[in-house]
Amino acid sequence: MVKLNKIYTRTGDDGTTGLVDGSRIAKHGSRMEAVGAVDEANAALGLATMALSGEALTEVTRLQNDLFDLGADLATPGDDFEPSEMVLRIVGSQVEWIEARIDAHNENLTPLTSFILPGGTQAGAYLHLARTSARKAERAMAALATQEAVNPQALAFINRLSDYLFVLGRVVNDGGAKDVLWKPGASR
Repeated sequence: MVKLNKIYTRTGDDGTTGLVDGSRIAKHGSRMEAVGAVDEANAALGLATMALSGEALTEVTRLQNDLFDLGADLATPGDDFEPSEMVLRIVGSQVEWIEARIDAHNENLTPLTSFILPGGTQAGAYLHLARTSARKAERAMAALATQEAVNPQALAFINRLSDYLFVLGRVVNDGGAKDVLWKPGASR
């Protein structure tokens, strides 16, 4: 269990931060860029929760917790991706849950005939913002994976998350009825 009774420690004043294994790395490094991008996506989801209710709110809150798990996963270097009592890792069941929710939500949506613009409703706009933050986190994690080992389930999770947020954005946009369709070249 996490216990935070002192918020500042001064240990990061030299531009480094501590990882789960006790090692210290530069705050500007690829691993911390990925952790920070995941945190940013979680904050965007927090904003979205203010406009959500019911099942959508329950699902997004669950995903916010999963994003904390993802941050802990990324903050644990190494190539052993098996979770343990002391090590949080994203696991296949978390990815499968997102896939099941995408499929369930997508069943009732009219297939798209055009790309859509972020927006429609306030909740839809917030979810599209969170989707772009999730994509940013995915890019940061993919960049990290070119340099160091990254849990393959973590990469799958962040990829599915942005897909889920796209679909949920359509759901809260009155089942897609309030989606704003892209009109290519409309301003020429």
